[in-house]
Amino acid sequence: MAEAQEGPGRRGKRAGAGAGAGAGAGAGAGAEEPAEAEAERAGRRRRRSFQPAAEPLGTTVLHDTVSGRPQPLPARYFDTRTTEPISFFLSGLEELLAWQPNSNDEFNVSAVPLAKRQPPLLSKRPRTLVCHDMRGGYLEDRFIQGSATRNPYVFYHWRYIDIFVYFSHHTVTIPPVCWTNAAHRNGVPVLGTFITEWTDGEKLCEAFLAGGEEAYRAVSEQLARIAQHYRFDGWLVNMENTLSAAAVENLPPFLRHLTAQVHSAVPGGLVIWYDSIVQNGTLRWQNELNEENRVFFDACDGLFTNYNWKEEHLERTRGLAGSRHTDVYVGIDVFARGDVIGGGFDTDKSLRLIRQHGLSAAIFAPGWVYEHLGEENFLQNENKFWGLLAEYLPTHSICTLPLATSFSLGMGTSRFLAGKEEETGPWYDLSAQEIQPLYPEREGRLSTGCCLQDAWCGGSSLRVQGTIPPSEERVAVRLFSLQMPAPPKLFLTLLYKLEGPQVDEFTVALELTTWDSGTCHEGNVTSLPEPNSRHHPRFLPAPPPGLAKLLAACDHGSHGWISRCYELDLQDCSLRDLSLLVSRHQPSPQETPFTCLLGEVRVLDAASMAASPPQVQSVTASQLWWQKGPEAEQLSLSITLRWAFPPGRASCFRILSQGARCRQGQTSPQLLGLAQGCLYRAVGLVVPRPVAGQSCRLELLVEPVLPDELPVDPNRWGRLVLVYSEPADGTSSDGH
Repeated sequence: MAEAQEGPGRRGKRAGAGAGAGAGAGAGAGAEEPAEAEAERAGRRRRRSFQPAAEPLGTTVLHDTVSGRPQPLPARYFDTRTTEPISFFLSGLEELLAWQPNSNDEFNVSAVPLAKRQPPLLSKRPRTLVCHDMRGGYLEDRFIQGSATRNPYVFYHWRYIDIFVYFSHHTVTIPPVCWTNAAHRNGVPVLGTFITEWTDGEKLCEAFLAGGEEAYRAVSEQLARIAQHYRFDGWLVNMENTLSAAAVENLPPFLRHLTAQVHSAVPGGLVIWYDSIVQNGTLRWQNELNEENRVFFDACDGLFTNYNWKEEHLERTRGLAGSRHTDVYVGIDVFARGDVIGGGFDTDKSLRLIRQHGLSAAIFAPGWVYEHLGEENFLQNENKFWGLLAEYLPTHSICTLPLATSFSLGMGTSRFLAGKEEETGPWYDLSAQEIQPLYPEREGRLSTGCCLQDAWCGGSSLRVQGTIPPSEERVAVRLFSLQMPAPPKLFLTLLYKLEGPQVDEFTVALELTTWDSGTCHEGNVTSLPEPNSRHHPRFLPAPPPGLAKLLAACDHGSHGWISRCYELDLQDCSLRDLSLLVSRHQPSPQETPFTCLLGEVRVLDAASMAASPPQVQSVTASQLWWQKGPEAEQLSLSITLRWAFPPGRASCFRILSQGARCRQGQTSPQLLGLAQGCLYRAVGLVVPRPVAGQSCRLELLVEPVLPDELPVDPNRWGRLVLVYSEPADGTSSDGH
């Protein structure tokens, strides 16, 4: 019997939470016997079927007959070659008005709720909006379950921005769900784009704006329903065409109705207007807020100005905006097209002026770093670009626990699990991006960035490089800003690896700081602390009772990674910062360089760790597509899985295959991919082809990954057993 593996037609390996199938073994069954010997024995077995044993709790058993009939899936929702689910846009007014929720587009619904953070979006400090515009959009990011893209574009400086807009020139740009998942995990709302342009845009606007209240209300209600259904957070409205008198008269009421509908349908939803049309319907960019475009600003949540402004535009804008000055997002084109200030690596010049006037900023096309400077050194250039702006970008604090991250960017050149390289080869899946830290930079003293060559889990680790100054014992590297009440007991875990020739000279630990509340103290200490007191959690060489499974790896590294666990008791405290503390054992009159890779950090509320995880239930299968396999004794199967699990209880799900086999036996699970919600489409699984009268068995597993990344007992996973056979009349999978 040929070894079961993933088929060559599959677009690319999916990103697991660090795991990956070995090359050529994605579906997992081992080769038990040569195909010739298997065929010889077929007659002696009297064509008996595979009889599965009693199945464990949470298992669904499905019987299917192999069919070669074509299984066309809608091209809007699935790649026509592989049937992989894809993200999509809507073109024109007819498609917008005809849109309805559809079971085929469930893959496009974001399963990651918008994480809370501080300060909230509606606070009055100046905000930063990023508008992503790259080569027309819907590139490799359209593949919902990932692709095998080498050197992809990723964004990861989420701590520094407030709003993310996905922009394209399609009429209705629904953000690819991978962007919504990544942004939401890091607390950033995502807007789609509703755009009209050129002559076709004039006709479209005339059709729904000049047509009266019923027509424009139908459009605004559809846009709100789309945002609600796909769980993104609102719209950038960009009309770059002339409007008739009748159409422009209805534009402010349209914006008011759209804004009200979005606010009603989407908690915290936003509608932002782009500076283009003036109040008489002429297309004339103003580069500021003024009396020509104020009527549109007053009708929605904000104005995104054009890019050709000077400082006097900022002064007038600030004066006219009044108390809503942070609702004006002054446009910065990073490509520096037209008569602009800054752009490229001089974007800080624009941002400095905007901040001096207390206004928000809209950074358009920061993908310039990737498109203009090239893919090869993208990560270094990206850190340089955002590092130059950091002085003018207020950061955001995490305000909920658990906090658990392996720092993966949602891409890599390999996949790692428990510090071991499981598979080589490029992969890209922004939905698998984990919570991102601050990226502190101190010229010549400290740098932080991504390391693709080594990781604990996923595709990358966080490389921290710096120096300990002369005569100082240690340096603290701020990873996360926190703003939340501290629970009475915290557990913290750290996985790290020191690099370089002098690794024995350093100690690495975590440090928590708290806000000075006047009452905060640690453990049984009764004296008042210093302001912003620093807490060094107690090292736990062995796990405390009842937490053996969680902390089994404490003080037991693997593949060069060192694992440490800590506990901290606090009373009446509020958490402020989580930092990495690098200390040297001996004082030195010289500065001491260090390089540390961070593989994983967790901050856990001890009280919330006792609850047992739910059971994955009701695993079902649909949209089965059988094809001939790469070898005569093989078949290729694509199949959609769905299951039930309580909302909010899992951060994602690992989808594994226990392998396909035509006799009794057991194989090790192999990772197929990662699902953010309760559905997944496995594509191109190569399985053994049953001989006539024989049944074979494929077992697929759904493993929930909890927010605190505590392990889940396999008896709580979901299972689907597919028992399949050739049709009794001998018709093969190719229909003959």
